[in-house]
Amino acid sequence: MDFVDYYKVLGLSKTATADEIKAAYRKLARKYHPDLNPNDKAAKEKFQQLNEANEVLSDPEKRRKYDQYGKDFKHVDESAGARGAYSGGGPFTYSGGDEDFSDFFRSMFEGRAGAGGGGHAKFRGQDIAAELRLDLKQAFTAHQQVFSIGGKQIRVTIPAGVENGQTLAVAGQGGQGINGGPAGDLYITFAIAEDPQFKRLGADLYTTVELDLYTAILGGEIVVQTMDGSVKLKVAPETQNDSKVKLKGKGFPVFKKDGTFGDLYVTYKVKLPTNLTEKQKELFAELAGGVK
Repeated sequence: MDFVDYYKVLGLSKTATADEIKAAYRKLARKYHPDLNPNDKAAKEKFQQLNEANEVLSDPEKRRKYDQYGKDFKHVDESAGARGAYSGGGPFTYSGGDEDFSDFFRSMFEGRAGAGGGGHAKFRGQDIAAELRLDLKQAFTAHQQVFSIGGKQIRVTIPAGVENGQTLAVAGQGGQGINGGPAGDLYITFAIAEDPQFKRLGADLYTTVELDLYTAILGGEIVVQTMDGSVKLKVAPETQNDSKVKLKGKGFPVFKKDGTFGDLYVTYKVKLPTNLTEKQKELFAELAGGVK
C-alpha cells in the first residue's frame, strides 16, 4: 500500500496549527461532500481522504505517531493498533464501514490482521449540513424552526442576531452512529436575504428617510420605522440633505448577548416639492431675492 500525505491532502504544511487543520478540513469537506456530489466517485474518494486526514491530524496522539513514522509506517509496532472509536473531529464526517478507510490508515492506526482489537469498531455518525434561509426580520428575533432529518423532526431554536453565512452546530442531531457509536451533529448555515429598507453591518442598521423641504428648513417631527416598531424623531431646523442621525440601541441584537443592540443610522434625503402653485413660486422667488 502507498503512503498517504495527509498534510498534502488538506493543502497544509507540517507546521499547520490545529485551527488551520480544522478550517482547511471544513472548507474542503464542504466542497467534496457526497450530498453535494451524488454519484461522483472521485469526489467520494477525495472526501474519504479528507476524513482520514482530519481523523489523524486533529488528534494529537495520532498526529504525533504519523509525524514520527511517516513513510516508515510499516515498522510501527503492530500490537499498538487495537481498533478504537472513530472520533470525527469536525463537520461532514463520513459514517461508512471499514471500507471507507484506506489500507494505509488501517495499517497505521488499527493494527494489522490478527494484531488484537477485533470486534466491531464504533463509528461516529455522519454530520449533516443544512442551509436555512431567513429574512432580516426573522434573524432579528429568536424563534424555532423544525427540520426533517432521517425521518425525524428536530425542533431547533434560532438565536436572535445570527449573521449571513454563520454556522450553528446542534450536537447529536446528525446521522446515527454505527455499532453504538455517537451520533453526528447538525450544522446549520444561515443565508439571510437583503432587506429593502434596512442595510445591516454587524449589529448596526442603516436606513434612508425622505424629508420634505419644509420640515428640513423649519424643523419638526417625523415618524421613523425601526425593526421592531416606530419612533418619533425631532428634526432640527435647516437640516441638510444626506445628514445623518444615530438612534442608539435601535439596531440589530448582538448574537447571544441578551438585551444588547447595535445602533440605527438614519440618513435624510430632502425631497423637493413639485406642482407648485403660482403663489408658492412667488414666495420662493421672494426668498431667493432675499438671499441675494
